[in-house]
Amino acid sequence: MLFSALKYDEPVFRPPGEARSAILQATLGCSWNKCAFCEMYTSKKFKIRSFDELKPEIETLSKVYKGVKKVFLADGNAFVLSAGKLIPIVSEINNQFGKLQRISSYALPKDILNKSESELKELKSLGLKLLYIGIETGDNDLLKLINKGETFNSTIDGILKAHEAGIDTSIMIINGLGGKKYSKQHALKSAEIINQVSPKFLSTLTLSLPYGLDHFQNRFKGEYQQQTIVELFEELKLFIEHMNVENTIYRSNHVSNNLPLQGTLSKDKDQLIESLLFAIENTPANKYPSAPAFL
Repeated sequence: MLFSALKYDEPVFRPPGEARSAILQATLGCSWNKCAFCEMYTSKKFKIRSFDELKPEIETLSKVYKGVKKVFLADGNAFVLSAGKLIPIVSEINNQFGKLQRISSYALPKDILNKSESELKELKSLGLKLLYIGIETGDNDLLKLINKGETFNSTIDGILKAHEAGIDTSIMIINGLGGKKYSKQHALKSAEIINQVSPKFLSTLTLSLPYGLDHFQNRFKGEYQQQTIVELFEELKLFIEHMNVENTIYRSNHVSNNLPLQGTLSKDKDQLIESLLFAIENTPANKYPSAPAFL
């Protein structure tokens, strides 16, 4: 089989926007891998793959995906790699694939801050044009409770540093992350951080509980009270109401979401709020999210 030469280390995750991309596992797992809500890479030990390992895989991918326009660097945060390790990988991708629309990767804000402005600009010039950043929330209390390893300020600093280098960002917020107790501050502080960084793309996912509520409560460093679907809609409505950005493409169409939404903020803000109001009025007040899904 053609794909046997790629030696993918399962599971492999990629953003919805990378559905038609060639995927290269530059790293395995997540370098942080401590977030209370995330089970994506708990079966893996973080590993940096060598350029010698990756070079033949890049060649194979370029043959399998002839004419592809995008390449995604997996796993959890391949952008943790130093510029010295990333630049040869990105350069080889360009050598093998030819003209690409973009190269992208998951990243943590700290991964961006650990690179100089000149390094980021060089990576951008080589085609690394988009970073997917799961900031999850803008609330400092909640960031501690989920053990994110970031703060409101470090998140802003990292994202703006990427923007200053010309690298676009796609930001992810998790609806329901703090439960009933932290819902309001989660919505408001998340809107505040989005207003300050104004990303090109924004998506909201809904907290998933693949191993059940008790498992998450044991990992959450505080009191967690699960929200009903209506309460989740109300939190999302509050978040959208307080956003003030222009030309940010918004999506809420992940498998975890209870209501698919999409639009451009702020142009479609009123329409999004109307959709949420309709959902709130037409959903049983005591209904909880159904079968969990992995993020």
